[in-house]
Amino acid sequence: MASGVETNEIRGLDIDKAVKGFALREYNFLEECLVSAMSGDSLRWYQETASDLTATTPTDLNVSPLSSFPYLEVTWTRQTSYVQKYAAEGFISLEDAKSADIDVVTRTLLRLTRAVIKKRDIAIYSVFQGASNSFAVTSIGGATWDAVSGQDPIKDLLHAQYLISSQDYDARGASLLLNPYDYKSLITWLISSKGTYFTGFSSDTLQSGRVLEILGLRIKVSNNVTAGEAIVIVPQRAVTWKEFTPITARTIEEVGIGYKIRVWCLGVAIMTDPYAACRLTNLKT
Repeated sequence: MASGVETNEIRGLDIDKAVKGFALREYNFLEECLVSAMSGDSLRWYQETASDLTATTPTDLNVSPLSSFPYLEVTWTRQTSYVQKYAAEGFISLEDAKSADIDVVTRTLLRLTRAVIKKRDIAIYSVFQGASNSFAVTSIGGATWDAVSGQDPIKDLLHAQYLISSQDYDARGASLLLNPYDYKSLITWLISSKGTYFTGFSSDTLQSGRVLEILGLRIKVSNNVTAGEAIVIVPQRAVTWKEFTPITARTIEEVGIGYKIRVWCLGVAIMTDPYAACRLTNLKT
């Protein structure tokens, strides 16, 4: 992107297009959510009870001829959520936009976009943490992932998949969200244990750190994940992002001074299926 004021990039429409492009390239948690539009400033929604339905009278679904049908009742809990706004702005002087050695426009757009996405990600992640499935890895695998010995991340991840699958969700192709520290602990353990657990992985792949999938889980690494915990989540199932306004950008020209650039989005994340995710804790000593 050129930095000259006389080019199209400083115009509002192109600024908005550029920001949307940056947003798509950034690593963000919106991909894990089902996205749907909303129009009001608040949302009333219903969280369906996740447990399987059980019969009351008669108690067995296997009925004899002419007998009454068993009665099953679906229950919901009414919830109310409110739209949140995430926004940032920056200013580019006329002189910088026209003659700066670095591309001030591009860098400003990128940093503003990252700032807004980070705040949105933190909000979405806090909803992920409300998963109904949760356990400490020290109670399953035996030790924290950064321990000298005794840990078993594979056993932990299999248990997370089991908890999700036991609620009739398909945990295959789920996402594994990790903090960089815990990702390092996982990869370190994989490299040291590959002979036992991962004969199908090439040593070149492990040594280069390009392990992007494990047990069918797509690994995502983000500083917005709390260190010492991980989230396994079924994409587009556990959480819905109700979008009021997508990532948007506009420029405000201060004639003779420069350009103010604003980036914002509005929406709210809701966990409709809390058993379609699992929170793993105690990964870090």
